[in-house]
Amino acid sequence: MQTIQDSYRSFSLLISINWDRMFYVSAIAASLFLGAYLGTLMIGAMTQPVGY
Repeated sequence: MQTIQDSYRSFSLLISINWDRMFYVSAIAASLFLGAYLGTLMIGAMTQPVGY
């Protein structure tokens, strides 16, 4: 039980030290997904004929 508690404390310490790095990685991943989504919307809008 002591080993589990020590492992949890060390994991909590790693999270508290590196939370900003995880935030940056998640922000970059979210921006890449959003850019890909907007890119597909723009390509779809440019390739469909306009119905005048």
